[in-house]
Amino acid sequence: MNRGNMETTTARRCHHAVAPLHSVVYFAPEHRDALAALGLDRGPMSYLAGRAAPLGAVGAGAVTATFYNFDHAQVARCLPAAWAVTTPEAVLAARLRGADGTLRRLLGKEVLASGEMAEAAGLALRAAEGCRRAGRPLYAANADLQVPEEPHLALWHAATLLREHRGDGHVAALAVAGLCGLEALVLHNATGETVTSAVLKQTRGWSDARWSAAGDRLRDRGLLDEAGDLTGAGTALRADTEALTDRLDTAPYDRLGPDATARLTELAAGFTRIARAAGAFPAEFYGKG
Repeated sequence: MNRGNMETTTARRCHHAVAPLHSVVYFAPEHRDALAALGLDRGPMSYLAGRAAPLGAVGAGAVTATFYNFDHAQVARCLPAAWAVTTPEAVLAARLRGADGTLRRLLGKEVLASGEMAEAAGLALRAAEGCRRAGRPLYAANADLQVPEEPHLALWHAATLLREHRGDGHVAALAVAGLCGLEALVLHNATGETVTSAVLKQTRGWSDARWSAAGDRLRDRGLLDEAGDLTGAGTALRADTEALTDRLDTAPYDRLGPDATARLTELAAGFTRIARAAGAFPAEFYGKG
């Protein structure tokens, strides 16, 4: 295997270990409770406002563009209405409180106070120093935020930076592949490796009819078969898209270097396993159904 392939494979492996330490908050009551205390709806409004808050008091257009796979009508029902209820600054403080409560519950005091937690936070922050702002709106907005002092929150912040950096690149890769946000969701759901179609439709605002129409378009392109499963062409397109995403996401791990990247992967994977065992990602949310 050549050096470039090793780099992209390593980047993806580290991403899969670190990213759940950010995304766990979206499944957690602490996050919803913290934002509800500000007067926000516990459903899509909390998610959209919480993730968009680093951008400031933006409207629906900017969020639909950067988030990519939400129905614009759903976004427009929530933003800018959320900013009439509270402020981005208050939301940022609340989401950090939610992350704190979530990680304390799932990982426990000993893990949070461990040397391994402080080490992982330092490694993840160093990796994030290699991220690039240009063309990465969600990463760049989060990069303007202050790094929290407590190691577990510094790790959550760094995981957010790395996750949004890769996500911004993934949006570019999906555009190259000619997939709109809904088509990308339907294609990903066909793998059975993401949350269920019912959850995706509810949280992203897609109707059954729109979801079905996107499936028809993917079948017309030869990417799905009649049963809604990936064809060989669909599998190949997904592989090409992920490979391009990998290539666009090597900079943080080049910055960190192979040995430190392997160590971060090891540490983050261990924390993620503890969180999963504590029920962080309920199994019933996942699958094609």
